[in-house]
Amino acid sequence: MKIALIQSDLTWENASKNRSNFENKIQQIDSEVNLIVLPEMFSTGFTMNAPAVAETMQGETVLWMQSMAKQKNAAITGSLIIVENEQYYNRMLFVFPSGEIEFYDKRHLFSLAEEDKFYTRGTQKVIVEYLDWKICLQICYDLRFPVFARNVENYDLLLYVANWPKVRTNAWDALLKARAIENLSYVVGVNRIGLDAHNYEHIGHSQVVDFLGNFILEPQETASVFVVELDKNIMLEMRKKLDFLSDKDQFEIKI
Repeated sequence: MKIALIQSDLTWENASKNRSNFENKIQQIDSEVNLIVLPEMFSTGFTMNAPAVAETMQGETVLWMQSMAKQKNAAITGSLIIVENEQYYNRMLFVFPSGEIEFYDKRHLFSLAEEDKFYTRGTQKVIVEYLDWKICLQICYDLRFPVFARNVENYDLLLYVANWPKVRTNAWDALLKARAIENLSYVVGVNRIGLDAHNYEHIGHSQVVDFLGNFILEPQETASVFVVELDKNIMLEMRKKLDFLSDKDQFEIKI
């Protein structure tokens, strides 16, 4: 699978400008890719001002994602603020080239920023099946909770989108590598760069780690599009050789 990671600054609470920015970057992808990954809350930045910027599942940003997916004949994923039944969600959409959508609502809301006071947490772990790959969708703070990400479904790719600040970059780097090693899975992490409205700095460090913890794409700090290609068969062969997942604990997560 060929994946494009788009690392960019975000314009605070301005979906139109952010869509235009990402569209320009998407159109510049000259190779055929299968999946395009955008950061967390890519249309607004990580804001708690949900009532002012939330969109519906029929809103402009969702329609834009469907349009981009069809134009590029590639799936597109990233999170945005969605309102449903008067509740707000930090929702990661996975838009197929056909325009079909699956989604994951962020389970671990970032209480340090009071995200839990403004958004409704998700209750389901979501594994998307695409091009014979099983892809586990995760958002930012989920990275700190390994039990929720545990590979009990034999997924092939663990995907994190984030607004992770510079001050905690060491944790971002260490935890992405840990999730890859403990789950014998490829891990892709896509983060933003730049200052947000609260003056928090983000330096990206978007990266791709293989199932043994080796970098396929080392942490990046510039605004750019990074394209990587992953080989599922190599991973499956290593899982046969190092059958660690057979010894995993059995457990149940209570919602």
